[in-house]
Amino acid sequence: MPIVNFEEYGAMLDRAKQGGYAYPAINCSSNETINAALKGFADAKSDGIIQFSTGAGQFASGSINDMVLGTIALADFAQTMAAKYDVQIALHTDHCVPEKVDTFLIPLIEETARRRAAGRPNLFNSHMHDGSALPLEENMAQASKIMEMCRDNDIILEVEAGVVGGEEDGIDNTNVSAEKLFTTPEDMVAVYEALSAVGGRFMFAATFGNVHGVYKPGNVKLKPTILKDGQDAVVAKHGQDAHFDLVFHGGSGSTQEEIHETLGYGVIKMNVDTDCQYTFTRPIAGHMMANYDGVLRVDGEMGDKKVYDPRSYLKKGIAGMAERIVEACKDLKSDGTMLNG
Repeated sequence: MPIVNFEEYGAMLDRAKQGGYAYPAINCSSNETINAALKGFADAKSDGIIQFSTGAGQFASGSINDMVLGTIALADFAQTMAAKYDVQIALHTDHCVPEKVDTFLIPLIEETARRRAAGRPNLFNSHMHDGSALPLEENMAQASKIMEMCRDNDIILEVEAGVVGGEEDGIDNTNVSAEKLFTTPEDMVAVYEALSAVGGRFMFAATFGNVHGVYKPGNVKLKPTILKDGQDAVVAKHGQDAHFDLVFHGGSGSTQEEIHETLGYGVIKMNVDTDCQYTFTRPIAGHMMANYDGVLRVDGEMGDKKVYDPRSYLKKGIAGMAERIVEACKDLKSDGTMLNG
């Protein structure tokens, strides 16, 4: 199916909230990882979200080193391939910090505006502004300006208040103070009031102790009830319609019980990156070790073209990552929920 439009994306999120499930949002950085994401969603019979970071865009552009150009290329590839699958897919950009708004986020929104003016579909369905390093008032001031552009171009904006710990894709929050890892009810009310005043649709990545990176189950101390407390505060002041669409960042190492608890508090999107990176790379490493004499020209031999052909091991990476995405869909209860299933 073609990448969803604004109305279809909104309906996806509404179905998730009403059904008590969430969509995995899969970070991709290449054609291969996009194909893995599409295969995983299709195998799980789940609609889903594919997203790109500034680092992914930069990587995809090769020696040109242009994060905007690379991100556009990734999005165009995803648009082409998704049209051949039965699942509904939305395209999103992940963490954009304040210093990259003018050089990443704004140019991508402007590209969508150009396409819309020419009668073409949106380049992206949603973007993330990560102003969590700023004081909340400054964060919301910048987010509100971006929200105006998103509103006018049928784009959903994701924002974050509070800090997701750990390190991911060049954003290092390993040394932030503990209190910043937890969004307060007052913060959630302030976010709702700032963005609802602009109009348009938004998602909110509230933080409840979640951390980017690799951790064993039990090592990350989550407090999912923070999400409930914040939702309750917003609804108490502004009514049931103010209930947030929440996003779960830094889910690696979370238990299934913790994940399921967040679904009950309004989480409809969960980012899955670290585990996908590992499950893409692990079978490739196995291929190299099992075919050592074939992938290398050892002692003057010629190796085995069949095993050093990149396609031979990239296919294994795609399969491994796709399997992990099926698992993520099951964890988030989105498996078997695709619109056309």
